[in-house]
Amino acid sequence: MDRVILHCDLNNFFVSASCLSRPELRQKPVAVCGDASKRHGIILAKNQAAKRMGVKTAQAIWQARSLCPDLVTLKPDYPLYMALSDTVRDIYGRYTGHIEPFGIDECWLDVTPYTQSGGFGRRIAEDIRKTVKYETGLTISVGVSWNKIFSKLGSDYKKPDAVTVIDRENYGRIIWPLPVRDLLSVGRSTRNKLELAGINTIGDLAGAPLPLLRSLLGKNGETLHAFAAGQDMSPVKSVEHHDTARGIGNSMTTKHDLRSDDEVREAFLILSEMVARRARAKRLQGRVVAIYLRDNKLEHITRQVTLKRDTFISDEIAYHAMILYQNNWDAHLRPIRSIGVRITRLSPIDRCVQLCFFDMRRVSPQSLEFAKDDIIGRFGPDAIIRASLLHTVVHDRHPKEVHDVHPLSYFLS
Repeated sequence: MDRVILHCDLNNFFVSASCLSRPELRQKPVAVCGDASKRHGIILAKNQAAKRMGVKTAQAIWQARSLCPDLVTLKPDYPLYMALSDTVRDIYGRYTGHIEPFGIDECWLDVTPYTQSGGFGRRIAEDIRKTVKYETGLTISVGVSWNKIFSKLGSDYKKPDAVTVIDRENYGRIIWPLPVRDLLSVGRSTRNKLELAGINTIGDLAGAPLPLLRSLLGKNGETLHAFAAGQDMSPVKSVEHHDTARGIGNSMTTKHDLRSDDEVREAFLILSEMVARRARAKRLQGRVVAIYLRDNKLEHITRQVTLKRDTFISDEIAYHAMILYQNNWDAHLRPIRSIGVRITRLSPIDRCVQLCFFDMRRVSPQSLEFAKDDIIGRFGPDAIIRASLLHTVVHDRHPKEVHDVHPLSYFLS
């Protein structure tokens, strides 16, 4: 018997959540936006009414208003979004213990043990959809299929507030005509390579010779072929939703473009302090340090490095972030507008590890980090400030763009 996998996607989550307490806005074009005064002036999310007027995610606010003069803009409320996300996942937990988050607003659910047939999977999906709507006021779209890839395509197929079943009888008719860019993990670069080879739809990808796909995309070509053909059998990775973070990060859009290594180093110190403090608060440490850089032309890169040992020390995170920057970017040639740091491959701080003699010199910095946390907890975030950051005018010492990176099941270890 085939598995029964659901993909549940909260519709227009940020906007819908922000409008829960303002029902008068529900029929109006609404967008959640960054702070234009701090150069965050882009559309983060929009509702269907705004979408119909041509408003797009990542569009500048002024561009959106030129298309939709009546657009209502709201500031993001991340604590509200996290609380509602937890509430919805609690609802999912009534139906199955096999829940895998895919960001704050999406989850896969494996309900195979609780179904007798795929048709019964639709009944569970409809029940979840109605329960979420009744108890939270939010709507979800649910895809039902025998694998995670097709169930996600199903939740995207019909929105909002809908259930779509992709089974072995209809997947060729529903899935294969879709553009190849709709398939999970097909980004712009991969799409361009496939389209240049005449592979424009998911059906084209499913029917393409494997040697061709290997020559175009390497091992990733085989994986995407399996996705398109409905052969993905990856499990739903059950995680407790209160401890779903796969990575902890912070980013900021700077007050002016960074044009020197000293300015970049200062930004990494600020961000690393915040990331390390949040990791310690969760009693976590990371083995991988990653950076995000975006220039003033909106081109960006991400780079990462695996460390020899786990860390929650801000100086170590900042050091490795700076090395990644120096090996991959030059702010003199490409001024930086937005910058971020995160740690991934997390593990508990309290787990037992075998120390070597040279690890003992890290005990003092680790103790210092916890001492800083105690002081900041008692007297506020400005109780301890690095001397090098005391007079900074380049950055906000307390960046607000916080990112808990949730499990992304594919191509991540």
